[in-house]
Amino acid sequence: MENSPIFFADGADSKMIEAYKKAQETFKYFWREQSWEYRRIIPALTVSCVKVAFSQENPSSEDPIVEHMWINEIDFDGDNVKGYLINEPNELTNIQVGDYVEVPLNEISDWLFATPQKTKKSTGISKLFSSSADPLPKAYGGFTIQKMRSDMSKQERQDHDDAWQMDFGDFNDIEVVYEQKEHPENIVEHPMSKNMTEEFVKFLNEYPGELTHQDEKGLTLLHKETIAGNLSSVEIILEAGADKNIKTNTGKTALDFARQLNWEHLIPVFEK
Repeated sequence: MENSPIFFADGADSKMIEAYKKAQETFKYFWREQSWEYRRIIPALTVSCVKVAFSQENPSSEDPIVEHMWINEIDFDGDNVKGYLINEPNELTNIQVGDYVEVPLNEISDWLFATPQKTKKSTGISKLFSSSADPLPKAYGGFTIQKMRSDMSKQERQDHDDAWQMDFGDFNDIEVVYEQKEHPENIVEHPMSKNMTEEFVKFLNEYPGELTHQDEKGLTLLHKETIAGNLSSVEIILEAGADKNIKTNTGKTALDFARQLNWEHLIPVFEK
């Protein structure tokens, strides 16, 4: 990341601070999944939110009041994370539920998304004893949640997961991309990026102006696909003749974002 992580002095132990750091380093995978979710006709995520550290001055102490709360309807421009607060603050008075939030990436403390799990079909005698209930949605990310789960007893973890109605899995083995164990290649590239190549080529042929269009922040399609880590899309855009040197309003090229977010598979594409 471009900026060093910020960790508020809120009494967090070293393992919780490490959880904040992991969340910031891996946020790019959350955003990649969320960016594809916005393109789906049928939603695939049951939960999608980001935890942010909010603070204000404490009149009775030198240390600020700090609360880590969740936002949803996430957007990301490569530098700042945006969304709407979904928690009721306990002590803070400078923010409330529903407020629009925009913070630098280095001020998030966690992220979480969840997807439905496939129901395993039972056959023979196992079918007689299998539960008819669908499995709980599988959670990805949730580093601070997993840190807290690691401090719980087995029964406490079960009660916690039942309350969240999510399968958090093993707190020692946190997955960050969909079906990471079944398809390790998903770490490198989202399957939709590869599967949608024909449609994407067709889209650019029909709307060539999208190659040069810049939004209010100066972001082009190339910038946005780079921020989301989509190799196939980036290659198609470049092959279609996009200028890789176009800069945003803050003076950043697509390569700058690839380096900033540490998308290692994209950097060589721009350095050719």
